[in-house]
Amino acid sequence: MNKIMKILVIGGSGVIGFNLIKYLRNTNDVYYTFLKNRIFEPNGNKLDITNKEDVINLISDIKPDVIIHTAALTNVDKCETEKQLANLINVNGTKNIVEGAKKSKSKIVFVSTSSVFSGNKKENFEEDATDPISNYGITKVVGEEIVRNSNLPYLILRTDQPYCWPEKWQHINSVKRVIETLKSGIILKEIIDWHNTPTYVPDFVRVTTKLIQINETGIFHLVGPDFINRFNWALLTAEIFGLKKEMIQPINSKELNFVAKRSNVKLNNKKIGKRTGILFSGIKEGLIDMEKDSPIQHG
Repeated sequence: MNKIMKILVIGGSGVIGFNLIKYLRNTNDVYYTFLKNRIFEPNGNKLDITNKEDVINLISDIKPDVIIHTAALTNVDKCETEKQLANLINVNGTKNIVEGAKKSKSKIVFVSTSSVFSGNKKENFEEDATDPISNYGITKVVGEEIVRNSNLPYLILRTDQPYCWPEKWQHINSVKRVIETLKSGIILKEIIDWHNTPTYVPDFVRVTTKLIQINETGIFHLVGPDFINRFNWALLTAEIFGLKKEMIQPINSKELNFVAKRSNVKLNNKKIGKRTGILFSGIKEGLIDMEKDSPIQHG
């Protein structure tokens, strides 16, 4: 029988944070924070992670066994144009959480990203040296270093393009955007030169829970097995949801005015399967699971 733990999810209104709360609360004592979007779950606390005093006070009051840090500025272009803000949230915010964790001797689970790599290698493993090409990636590398150097037990979980049915207040993901655009009868222009290893959020949640239960530590790549470009991902989405593929047009990212460089990173996910015995869904499996799930509650 697993021990009931006190878990604090930082960034509980985001896609990953919210799904973690819903899953973990079944067998644990779960607390969470939000910034703008109050969610109607018990044990919620409004928190700005850039306010060091508030962060430390909250963590000291709760004294969690585990802190799952999912909060971040993830808009890659905004991180490039507003570097001070990105640093404030992604670096200083992480420092504040780690300082609080030291006082409560909590384990840190830090959600990171494939953007810590450049994509110059055929695939990247957990032990590879990081080499980010965007400011977003740089801030997440620094966040990883803060966690690794904390002298606390930790998990660093790198993910890529998480997808599932979002709640109404959450950012739209690639799958939902494709579905909404095609259902509206609008031509969808999708990029052919951006590749990802998309992650089905329910898998991310199950694996994270397992890692916590078995008291694992270290760096893990929590991504699906498929390395695919956005155009082909959109075609597969249209196929699974019975939408018109011919309304999807391929374009090159150079045609769009993006500020930040994107890295085409293939994260190797074999380590996580060996440690947990759980395999991540391929894109087709994840989309089929979404299609079976009633979207009514998700707007």
